[in-house]
Amino acid sequence: MKSAITMTSPGPDHPSAQGEEPLCGGVSVLIPARDERDNLPGLIAEVHEALAGQRYEIIVVDDGSSDGSWSWLKQAAQEDSRLRPYHHGTSFGQSTSLWQAARLARGRWLATLDGDGQNDPADLPDMLSLATLEKLDLVAGHRTQRRDDAVKRVSSRLANAIRQALLQDDTPDTGCGIKVMRRDVFLRLPYFDHMHRFLPALVRAQGGKVQSLAVRHRERVAGVSKYGFFDRLWVGIADIVGVMWLVRRSRLPSPLENIFGHAASEAIDHGSLPLVGTPVSTPSAFAPTSLFDSPSRYQADGHDAAAGDSNPDQADVARGAC
Repeated sequence: MKSAITMTSPGPDHPSAQGEEPLCGGVSVLIPARDERDNLPGLIAEVHEALAGQRYEIIVVDDGSSDGSWSWLKQAAQEDSRLRPYHHGTSFGQSTSLWQAARLARGRWLATLDGDGQNDPADLPDMLSLATLEKLDLVAGHRTQRRDDAVKRVSSRLANAIRQALLQDDTPDTGCGIKVMRRDVFLRLPYFDHMHRFLPALVRAQGGKVQSLAVRHRERVAGVSKYGFFDRLWVGIADIVGVMWLVRRSRLPSPLENIFGHAASEAIDHGSLPLVGTPVSTPSAFAPTSLFDSPSRYQADGHDAAAGDSNPDQADVARGAC
């Protein structure tokens, strides 16, 4: 029987535990990492450089490392108020690490990076700009010039081709680790192991808007890859069966009209019951038609959802929005 998932934080003295203000409209950079001690310092420094002048935080989930990563992260967090590291005593995988980090995040936007340093944080500003200007729910990186060995390139291309053919997610490189997406969109997706491989297909199945953007890719300078040929291909094919079922069962977006003939929101609306004496306004001419068209309800997070917050919508209402 698999043990329960528990996470360790730096401690009560770290700024992240002192009631720091939420990142209203900002970005939370999520980095799952296992045995990437030699890559993390440079990667985190590059994130700071890329997002200088913006509201952001960096959440690193050390996924059961044995190379001293957690010791370094704890020390680095004492000197870097934007760094919020967490730790798994044993490895639970990339998807679980990202899912927990997203629930702990405080930004409106999530930006994901692999911990191996092969993604370039310098691409994040362009991805964030594209997401904002085009009103996208997810921007997926597309590594047009891979810097991997031949086996890794071939297995990744084959896996991507199979995924695209079966899921028709219109995403040439869904396995690319660098992505930008709305936090509320991510939190409404179904959680399962390896979900990070299928984010474009899952978002599209819920009526979300996805676009790919060419990004840089770099050689790994330290450590070793955690995935082999069969991890990318045969395990991925097994997961595709489940994702295909989810996609085919979705009926979103499904336009819904109210009595005024206006489009009604399918998202949870906690403000639909006015208080006594509160004027009631009529619906606006524009309203969402898919699950992701409503404004983010997760901008003012900061709670430890990984510890068991089963209703993030109500929790955010209780805390108040930015």
